[in-house]
Amino acid sequence: MTFTKPFKTAALALMITLPAASAMAAGNNASLSQWGFGNALGGGQFGNDNTVVVGQAGLANNADVAQHGDCNLAGVAQIGSFNNAVASQDGDCNAVGIIQVGNGNSAESHQMGAGNVSVFIQN
Repeated sequence: MTFTKPFKTAALALMITLPAASAMAAGNNASLSQWGFGNALGGGQFGNDNTVVVGQAGLANNADVAQHGDCNLAGVAQIGSFNNAVASQDGDCNAVGIIQVGNGNSAESHQMGAGNVSVFIQN
């Protein structure tokens, strides 16, 4: 069974609904897709109501997302082996979702504040 088509469909839907923008003030959106081997990402957002979406397909991928403020949303989808995702959020009412499909994956979520939510799906 292949997960490529559902992953591409979900990533495309997220990218269409979340246009990329600067991430240094409130209400910003950022999205990134990486297709290939040995990819990495690091980024941060400051302020409230920020959104980041990351899609990675391939081997040896890494994602590191940091958000500071209230009501921020982070989503990471990784397909392949040896992937790693870390999401850090400071503030209230933040949410993070990490989806990993493949072997040897790991996920971390660090949240400080009240009313925060983390969701992991691994296969």
